[in-house]
Amino acid sequence: MWEKGLINLFDILQKTAAMRKYLLLFFLAGTLVMIVVMARTGTPLKTPSTPNGILNLEFAYNGEKVNTVLNAWSTVNTADIISAARLNTWLDFIFLFFYSVFLFLAAQSISQLYGGIFGRAGKIIAKGALFAGFLDVLENTGMLISMAGKGSDAIAFCTCLFSLIKWGLALLALLYVITGATGLLRAKLMRMK
Repeated sequence: MWEKGLINLFDILQKTAAMRKYLLLFFLAGTLVMIVVMARTGTPLKTPSTPNGILNLEFAYNGEKVNTVLNAWSTVNTADIISAARLNTWLDFIFLFFYSVFLFLAAQSISQLYGGIFGRAGKIIAKGALFAGFLDVLENTGMLISMAGKGSDAIAFCTCLFSLIKWGLALLALLYVITGATGLLRAKLMRMK
């Protein structure tokens, strides 16, 4: 499975602490740059009818909801919002690569520093971060199909479902990384006293 191959590649690359640090920094930097890019390209998608921008399309769970979002974007005269939504979705393929690998590496690194259930959970959560990236690919594909006018209730439902699971896994990984990093920082500060 692709996931095992990717995990084996990262295991090889993470053999040294220096390589692990550089990989983590590279993927963090890519994630931060792409957050800015996604925010800028997503700005035109926020309209009075779609205040959450592309999220309104991600969470449109049936064909009627998808059409409502697409119609809201097509009635704005100032720009071609559908084209902006397509661009934002294509750029998300780059973003998902960076954020999912960053969360995987960060959770994996933290899990190695903890024992017990927290450490074991981190290994599972790290794999979940990679799976979130895979689900994001499926979600983006569904949105692109819908924006091409070839959507259906089934595509809208699957897109929404993939999005919900992706967000859950990504937020869980982010929470794990923040919690683990905070614990490590607290322990370091306690040792310094």
